[in-house]
Amino acid sequence: MSQGWRARLRPDWYLVLIIAMAALAAVLPARGQAADVLGWITKFAIAMVFFLHGARLSREAVVRGLAHWRLHLLVLASTFGLFPLLTLGIVALPAWITPPELSAGLVFLGCLPSTIQSSIAFVSVARGNVPAAVASASASNLLGVFLTPLLVGVLLHAEGGVSGSSFWAIVIQLLVPFMAGQALRPWIGEWVRANNGVLSKLDRGSILLVVYTAFSGAVVEGVWSKLSALDLGRLLVICLVLLGAVLALTALAARSLGFAKEDEIAIVFCGSKKSLASGAPMAAAIFSPAAAGVALIPLMIFHQIQLMACAAIAQRYAQRPDTDAQSG
Repeated sequence: MSQGWRARLRPDWYLVLIIAMAALAAVLPARGQAADVLGWITKFAIAMVFFLHGARLSREAVVRGLAHWRLHLLVLASTFGLFPLLTLGIVALPAWITPPELSAGLVFLGCLPSTIQSSIAFVSVARGNVPAAVASASASNLLGVFLTPLLVGVLLHAEGGVSGSSFWAIVIQLLVPFMAGQALRPWIGEWVRANNGVLSKLDRGSILLVVYTAFSGAVVEGVWSKLSALDLGRLLVICLVLLGAVLALTALAARSLGFAKEDEIAIVFCGSKKSLASGAPMAAAIFSPAAAGVALIPLMIFHQIQLMACAAIAQRYAQRPDTDAQSG
């Protein structure tokens, strides 16, 4: 039992690396011409991240899961409807509850697509509907390339999140590489799968670069002086409450609508996640360098919380009797 709890509480080492890059930026931020050069390299890295997302996404997996359209609609409603509404409600709370400096990051968190790898992994551990999870998580990321910048632009227009003139530029920066990867998938798909280990390292390395660039901009602009340890403590509580609310509401909705237990599991895990892999490059594309670093803080905290909580929930689902799994 003690080993099981240790496994649940074990940190995500990739997240540790991301935090290390943020710490490096705090001590040694990129400035001046170095920052300009790094900015262009980061734009290329963002394009590569979304190109690889497009090349990896299996259209066949999406087509196989389309029969579960009610399940997918519920997941998308949670990802792009429930989450933004809840985060809007949170940022409307008094400043002593929600730090104003983190409001844009919370709304940005609410607009992000679901994860792919961890959602599928947790659904598999919980003995849920894995093909439906693959289709839902993939569809969420595909739609997120367009919907996330649109939602952020609409919800944060008064706070300088995304101007109307820059919206299409952002969509092109994210969508064109993604669609190029999808278009080339018949020719490069096998090569991408064969070299997935190396390309995953490139993908993750690009995100580390994005985080360093974003946090460097925040440090240079003096944004960190506006945040205190109390602000981060309040943010931790907010993320816990947000995740708990979404987990409870997605489970309640799945049961109220008569979904089988396997489908409920896919809905709960796919509908409650937010993608750090997509969120980091999107933040760099949507926000200014100074704002991007702060906008990533809620996502980084939420990401670790969702992994720890969902690991425990997946184990609990997995321990249900087989008769319950079959009868739903």
